Amino acid sequence: MNGPYMSGTPCWIDLMVPDQQAALDFYRDLFGWQGEVGPAETGGYSVCTLKGKPVAGIMRASNPDGTVPDPMPPTVWTTYLATDGIDSTLKSVTDAGGSVMMGPMDVMDLGRMAVITDPTGAAVGLWQYGTFAGAGIVNEHGALIWNELSTGDTAAAAAFYSAVLPISTEKSQMPGAEGYTEFKVGGRAVGGMMDLAALPAEVPPHWLPYFHVDDVDSVQAAAVRSGGSVKAPAFDMAAGRMAVLADPQGGTFAVITATAPEQPA
Repeated sequence: MNGPYMSGTPCWIDLMVPDQQAALDFYRDLFGWQGEVGPAETGGYSVCTLKGKPVAGIMRASNPDGTVPDPMPPTVWTTYLATDGIDSTLKSVTDAGGSVMMGPMDVMDLGRMAVITDPTGAAVGLWQYGTFAGAGIVNEHGALIWNELSTGDTAAAAAFYSAVLPISTEKSQMPGAEGYTEFKVGGRAVGGMMDLAALPAEVPPHWLPYFHVDDVDSVQAAAVRSGGSVKAPAFDMAAGRMAVLADPQGGTFAVITATAPEQPA
């Protein structure tokens, strides 16, 4: 990726965990990421890289004053959507029935961020780029390839995201993906949405990152060897072969070996 992402496009992901170094070690071994605990002025935030390009952030769970939260928040990956103007986007968020969880705030000269909750209960970040546009490599082994919203009200979610960002929604035309919704920016699919009813009852609305891997089954086995767990064992589906995994601290993510869409003869 060169240059900024179009507004509405997932552009970054980060993970908040109790044990930052353990998470850095796990994802280094699983995906080949490089990263270390960052400087104090950034709260220790680590920008992980792959082939020298930023791919994801990992940070220690802490209160604003640096103390350890009690109770500890759940370990989750946060998806960030690009925006050209975070303040105007936040106004649209509240007008459309969403809420602001955190922000807006400046992150040095890197950009401005906020975290919101959509009307269906799913949390998602917003990123207005400064000197940092977001993920510098995507769609390769160990890098982000897709972001997916699971929600109990797909119609309400579609209306919300279309109201706050230049996102359109369209039912997937991929054979075998009937009922799946694609988020589009500039006519290009940049993410997806599925009905929460397809998941276990205890799973809340959420955004899930997908990482491209060359061999889903071997990555699944490696995750388990490193103390991770399997939420959905490797299976074949319309877009390729995938699995849903969790790291040892509970951060859930998907891995996929994506297949190119079949072209008409």
